[in-house]
Amino acid sequence: MKILLVEDEPSVAAFLYQGLTEQDYTVDLAADGLLGLSRAQTTHYDCLILDQMLPGLSGLEVCRQVRAHDPGVPILMLTALGETDDKIRGLDAGADDYLVKPFAFDELLARLRALVRRRTEAPAPKAPLRLADLTLDPAAKRVERAGQPIQLTAREFALLEYLLRNQGRVVSRADLLEHVWDLSFDTGSNVIDVYINFLRKKVDKGFEPKLIHTLVGMGYVMKTEA
Repeated sequence: MKILLVEDEPSVAAFLYQGLTEQDYTVDLAADGLLGLSRAQTTHYDCLILDQMLPGLSGLEVCRQVRAHDPGVPILMLTALGETDDKIRGLDAGADDYLVKPFAFDELLARLRALVRRRTEAPAPKAPLRLADLTLDPAAKRVERAGQPIQLTAREFALLEYLLRNQGRVVSRADLLEHVWDLSFDTGSNVIDVYINFLRKKVDKGFEPKLIHTLVGMGYVMKTEA
């Protein structure tokens, strides 16, 4: 597997480079955002490891431009910023996963394997999902309610798709962490609550009936009745 590592801290870059090459990965290094973006746009990589705070061009902007160039390449973002808002900005920029420094190298390896496995698994064609007047088309990446288009981020789309595929069933936070975030966050994080709130504002606000319901202490369920 060929990896692009974009990291400006020499000690961190050297540590990751040594560990990854010892695992038989091929690793290209870039110490700033501009060089990282150039390499990502001119070379095929199986995965990108991208620091969020970079000289020249921020990791968030590199992530956005890489995602526009190659929508499918897995991106793991590294950062010393562990606040919920920082995680959301990284995910909304197009990152698939988020690892807060300091981290265990074994965890980074597990995250890489999970990201690459998701890309290599060929998904079966997916039919549109419907509940009441809400429609989600997985193939076209389109969501409508009552005929009105709804704009969602990639993570919001993935969350809504999972909830719709399990409509009528209570899905726990652990379910969402595993299937939407690939265990990217500990169960104490409020990222899920934040994204559920985002979805409610876009999918339920101004529409009836309400479709996203919270069962305190249990999880969330999509259904038409209260």
